[in-house]
Amino acid sequence: MADISKELKSFPIKVDIDVQWGEMDAAGHVSNVIYLRWFEHARVAYLDHLNYPIVMEEEEGLPGVILAKQDCKYLFPVSYPDTIVLGIRVSEMQEDRFTMHCKMFSRRHKRPVAIANAVMVTYDYRQRRKAPVPERLSRGIHSLEKHPAPN
Repeated sequence: MADISKELKSFPIKVDIDVQWGEMDAAGHVSNVIYLRWFEHARVAYLDHLNYPIVMEEEEGLPGVILAKQDCKYLFPVSYPDTIVLGIRVSEMQEDRFTMHCKMFSRRHKRPVAIANAVMVTYDYRQRRKAPVPERLSRGIHSLEKHPAPN
């Protein structure tokens, strides 16, 4: 049995998600695609915490953040009822992208259920090409990773 709070100490953003009955498949556990949806929810929560727009407004002139690649390692089947707690952090920064790492835990079983990673690319939709990570976003990530958000 894992101590979830201890396991998630290095993650600045934590998100709780209640498992829904309709997320289970014919095998009686949560469908694999739902884990990716939970991961997406955690990525959005991270960017929301930084107050970085998810939907780009033309007048803002900021590059968008798009998913370039993701993977998920499934460790344990989840079923209803349960609450999943996700910890998410940025594990690597590059000029035009950053990598997000997420760990998912079952509160009911007190154990990890999945580990996921995503490469997020900053993209200039006007010019239709990759763009450098804007200073506003880079500063926010560095600040959050050094000083995690309160739970």
